[in-house]
Amino acid sequence: MSITENLNPELEGDGLVQPAPPGDVEAMPEGGDVTATSSAWRMVLRAFFDNKLSYAGLIIIVALVLFSFVGPLVYHSDLYTATYNINLPPGPGHPLGTDPSGRDNLGRLMVGGQASLIIGVLSAIISTVIGVIWGAVSGFFGGAVDSVLMRIVDVLLAVPTIFILLYLASIFRPTVTLLTITIAALSWLGTARLVRGETLTLRAREFVRAVQVMGGSRLRIIARHIIPNAIGVTVVQGTFQVANSILLMATLGFLGFGLAPPAADWGSMLSNGVNYIYDGYWWLIWPPGILIVLAVLAFNFIGDALRDALEVRLQRR
Repeated sequence: MSITENLNPELEGDGLVQPAPPGDVEAMPEGGDVTATSSAWRMVLRAFFDNKLSYAGLIIIVALVLFSFVGPLVYHSDLYTATYNINLPPGPGHPLGTDPSGRDNLGRLMVGGQASLIIGVLSAIISTVIGVIWGAVSGFFGGAVDSVLMRIVDVLLAVPTIFILLYLASIFRPTVTLLTITIAALSWLGTARLVRGETLTLRAREFVRAVQVMGGSRLRIIARHIIPNAIGVTVVQGTFQVANSILLMATLGFLGFGLAPPAADWGSMLSNGVNYIYDGYWWLIWPPGILIVLAVLAFNFIGDALRDALEVRLQRR
């Protein structure tokens, strides 16, 4: 008897397995239904849209974008010529009244929304990119590189951001470009620390070590493996950063360091309206204040929904 026959009596001398009888085939258990496995990002999107806060945030953001960018194309008003129709209450021709210079308040809110949203979104994007690169390099290289880069972050975090912004605004004339760059240059620190912590976890993973064994360079590992796998944390932090940038922009405007007239932003309009708080001119205070609150809440809602969706993905991995 051959070795093959000892291992399996069903094997014949030619080494081939004899087909099973038809009765045995019918007795075999049936397989279950095969279902396609959703990708990680589909799972994230499904969990994101299961959260009702995500719908609220998206609806508010779309409404604010339409109000700020499409509104001026439909509602025309002269925002550059001062008139004697100062502080008029809401009425025909001026749905939200006029400001202390006689300019239409509704038209200025639309234009102010453009500046606030552009500065908030662009500064958040720039600060997120800087923070991701800084944190990924610091966390992956470690050692002296990590110590030097993170000490720089600690020093900058020790200086209040609002003081630096006020100092720069007092020296230079605030513009959309200047405020965007300045806010971005001072808002990447939190993102850098967050991405560094994520990188410290990722660099010990098997796929990173495999790329190192195969001779992949450090920069390639950071660009192709570390940053893409930290994109979830990055996106969530970016949405929160937009809200923080809008709020910081409003703070500067409220303190009198916003865009100079005839340009407008919601913070500056709110600051001017507070001067007339005891005169009952509510149309100068409530509209810009409500718009600021709605914008900040909308991006926070989306950030919370994204964070919950990514936690669901991590739990199912």
